[in-house]
This record gives sequence, structure tokens and C-alpha cells, in this order.
Amino acid sequence: MKKQNKILELVRNNLVPIMFIIICAIFIPLSGRSASYLINEIVTRMGRNLFLVLCLLFPILAGMGLNFAMTLGAMGAEIAIIFVADWQIWGIPGVVLAMILSIPISALLGFICGTLQNKAKGREMITSYIINFFVGGWYQLVVLYIMGAIIPIKHASIMLPRGYGIRNTVSLLNMRQCLDDLWAIRISGVKIPLFTFFLVGLLCLFIVWFRRTKLGQDMRAVGQDMEVARDAGINVERTRILSVVMSTVFAGFGMVIYLQNIGNLPTYTGHSQIGMFCIAALLVGGASVEKASIGNAFLGVILFHLMFIVAPGAGTAITGDSMVGEYFRVFLSYGVITIALIMYETKKRKAKSRMGLELAAAQQKGEDGK
Repeated sequence: MKKQNKILELVRNNLVPIMFIIICAIFIPLSGRSASYLINEIVTRMGRNLFLVLCLLFPILAGMGLNFAMTLGAMGAEIAIIFVADWQIWGIPGVVLAMILSIPISALLGFICGTLQNKAKGREMITSYIINFFVGGWYQLVVLYIMGAIIPIKHASIMLPRGYGIRNTVSLLNMRQCLDDLWAIRISGVKIPLFTFFLVGLLCLFIVWFRRTKLGQDMRAVGQDMEVARDAGINVERTRILSVVMSTVFAGFGMVIYLQNIGNLPTYTGHSQIGMFCIAALLVGGASVEKASIGNAFLGVILFHLMFIVAPGAGTAITGDSMVGEYFRVFLSYGVITIALIMYETKKRKAKSRMGLELAAAQQKGEDGK
């Protein structure tokens, strides 16, 4: 009986990953994709997206939930990439310079976001989601009107024909996959970008080390109970802001890695879905609003992107229309966030109800004892 209860609890706690494993198991044979193709695509997408997903762990550690405003760091990276493209600094030096330039922009935006989230405690996720749209409007104002008109842009190749504003797409062909090709090896036709995974490994080691530091312990304490942390002498507001700043700065680094892999910058849409898909991937890996690990990030990226790869082919095989697969995977990416948040809220309410009943029973027992 106890074994059955443990299995049921395990299934309940990992319902989203199990759902995606079943979906992928059904879709893989229907898609008609070879094993080598799937492995190659998964490895490529892991190198492209893992850094971005891992940056979500810092606000979760501080009890601020899913940071939809990680997109602010992506916008900072895109502005940095535009400057690098204008200065014609390519390859590894261009990537390093873009990362350095993104730091002050991402940190400033993260500080503003963290400060606003402190004004909306308990509503951090929806606040960060709206801040994302607000800053997105300012980003478009900068790249559409200010760059070229007020901020000097030398190269006409990245400007709109009218003489100011940045083109819809900026070519990054001269830095395309410069990180991925460094130390790259091929095994049975599968390209493994060792240096990109090395950077992801460094971030994982930093997260493990950071959790043991004084600031990391402070974030954990704030995430568990803000009032208890404040009574212990922790500056709660400052700690929460730092978690958001770290998330946006690392998101900026991750966006540079993402863009060098793609090889072009969609100026006005490149960042729009980054936050949503990274959060969906983390939730697919079994994370929740208040608890996430490096393992959740790795598993989530594999399952989420495996579904993205096989869904169009499976949709075509089932219905004869490839668009069904496209709609289905977009539906799932949003649906999994909805399901995970509903499950989290249901679990939270059940826990509160159980605690209330236990407290009432303890009080009744005390009164009977008298």
C-alpha cells in the first residue's frame, strides 16, 4: 500500500514531464524522422537554449516565481548585438564584446524590474509579464526611431532606407556559430558544440556554488518566508532585486549565444517568445513556481524541443496538413504553462487546507485536555 502511494505521489509530482514523454513517444514514429536527425537537432537546441532556461532559476530561488521579464535581458543583448554589427566586430571578439555591452543594459532593466516587483509582492509573475510589454515598447522606440537619428549608426546595411531605424533583420553571418564551431566534434554525424556546453557547464557550476554562498542562502531564506528572513536581518528587497538582476544579465549572455547560433537578428521579434518558451521548457522538466533545479532545465529543454521537432511531421501524418502540427506545438507550449500553474495553485491550496485542519485539530485537542 505504501509503495502504491509513493508511486502515485511520484506520478502526481511529475505529471507534466510524464505527459510530454508520452506525447513524444507517440509522435516520434509518426514524424518519420531518423534517430540521428533527432539527436542532432536536440543537441543543437540544447546548446542554443539551455543558458537562457538556466537563468530562470535565480528568481525562483528567491521566491519570485517565473521571471517573464528575462526578456529584458534578451533586449539588452539585441541592442548590444546591433552595436557590434555596426562596428563590424565579428567572430569570438564580437560575441565577447556583445556580452560585455549587454551587462549594463540588462542590469539596469533588471534593477527597474526588481524594484517594481517589490512594489507588487505576491503578484511578481504577472507584474514581470506586463513589464516585458512595457519595456518592449521602449525597445522598439529605440531601434525604430532613435538609432540612426540620435544614436549614430555608421553602416547603412543595417539601417532602414529612410536613414534611421534598424532593419527587420540584421545579418550575423560573420559570427554565425563561432562559439558552436569552437572545439566542435562530430560523432556518427552528430555535431556536438563542446565550447557552448562548456559555457553552460560553467553556469551550472556557478549556480551550485552560488546556492552555498551567503547571498544564495539569503535568497533561499527570502523565498521560504520573507518575514522570517527580515527578522533574521536580511535585506529582503535588495536580495529580491539582485535575483532579478542576475537573471536578466545571464539572459543577456544566453541571448548572445542564441543569436550566434541562429546567424541573424530578427530585430523586432527576436525576443518576443524567448521568455514564454524558456518558461514552458522549465515547467515541462518538472519545475514549479517555487522550486526548480538544473535537472529540470536539462530535461525540459530535451522534451519540449523534441516535441517541437516531431509535432509538424506527426500532424502531417495524422491529418495530412502540416499546419496542424504547427498549431499543436504552439498550443502545447502555452497549455503546459497553464496546466503547471493550475496544478501548482491546486497543490498550494490543498496544503493550506491541510495545515488549517491540522491546526484546528491541535487547538481542539488542547481544549479537550483542559
